[in-house]
Amino acid sequence: MAWKTNRRDFMAGAAATALLGAPALADAAPVKVGLLTVKTGPLAQGGIQMEQGLALLLRDRGGTLAGRKAEMISADTGGSPAGAKTKAQELVERENVDFIVGPLAAFELLAITDYIAQAKVPLLSLAAADDMTQRKPNPFFIRASSTSSQCNHPLGEYAAKDMNLKRVATISEDFAFGYEQAGGFQRVFEDNGGKITLKLWPPLVTADYTPYLAQIQDVDGVWNGFAGSNPVKFNRQYVDAGLKFPRLGGWTAYDDALLKSFGDEALGAISAHWYSPDVATESNKRFVAGMAKEYEVLPGGYSAGCYVNGMCIEAALQKTGGKTDDKQALIDALRQVSLQDTPRGPLRFDHLGNVVGNVFIRRLDRKDGKLVNTIVKTYPDVSQFWTYDEAKYLATPVYSRDAAPVKI
Repeated sequence: MAWKTNRRDFMAGAAATALLGAPALADAAPVKVGLLTVKTGPLAQGGIQMEQGLALLLRDRGGTLAGRKAEMISADTGGSPAGAKTKAQELVERENVDFIVGPLAAFELLAITDYIAQAKVPLLSLAAADDMTQRKPNPFFIRASSTSSQCNHPLGEYAAKDMNLKRVATISEDFAFGYEQAGGFQRVFEDNGGKITLKLWPPLVTADYTPYLAQIQDVDGVWNGFAGSNPVKFNRQYVDAGLKFPRLGGWTAYDDALLKSFGDEALGAISAHWYSPDVATESNKRFVAGMAKEYEVLPGGYSAGCYVNGMCIEAALQKTGGKTDDKQALIDALRQVSLQDTPRGPLRFDHLGNVVGNVFIRRLDRKDGKLVNTIVKTYPDVSQFWTYDEAKYLATPVYSRDAAPVKI
């Protein structure tokens, strides 16, 4: 049965588990973790999973982090930049949170980054905007999931070298996350001899992809970077349009939490992800079992990302002795976190606050009557700069809508 993330209920449960023996710092106020998520619109499915992941981490820890009681305060941004900024201000100025986890979308993150830097509250986000840890780093930000382009760099190499694809079309939503995903894939794919012959940009809210699908021809593969519930619509319409080119996608395109919504139309799709339910770590086994028990779902990156963020907060608090008053010490401790056993495998952070960790290439199969993503290759210790020289990488502009032309 799903646990309702009601603040009063959570505190009651946390207090009860503390009385049963969970360690606590005497008379200390709870550690407050504010969650910026989204529960309405096309991104809501991922936002709800974010809340589930962080809630499960706190439940697993008996309502405490590093010896202190812990409280989660969830705020719905509505999936808009203005909503994200308003809710961030409420969490900081009204709720006095010690950490913020979230938001989900890159455009939400970009709307709050200046405020977060000014407020000096450590922010751990799933939002993948590349420049947050590249050309415009925020000193109070870390990211334990990936940049938009990070998983798509190895996918570009895999498409060219392992799949032997030569000509690929790309399609993704017309906003920053789509641009940066596609840009990362295109750069590495073309550096390995491939060609991107067509780039399509439907709006975030698109009911009918048929006009875009009708343009896809004379290719041997189609990459997509859809997120939220849009991958379900895209894959159904892709098959309905009679297209049979192999499909590839970024981590949101074939995330495991979506599999219950897919049918056979998605079989065979290849995706690159920083998380997979079959990662063989002890913490991932517990995490997958916990998500099944509490929410009756197979977890994907949205819930895993927030669970891992909670683990990073816990590890940082252990470094500070549970103290949260010095915000600079908190973010310094977060950036020094290095964990071996997490649901995504080992991780550490680079000097800009972005994760270095494994990326998994997966194939969507049907096993025992269920859709599953099968890991077919693992790229270890993937940096946000891939194999490129960091200084040269940062000297070029961030991946954008028209940063690189198509090759006919």
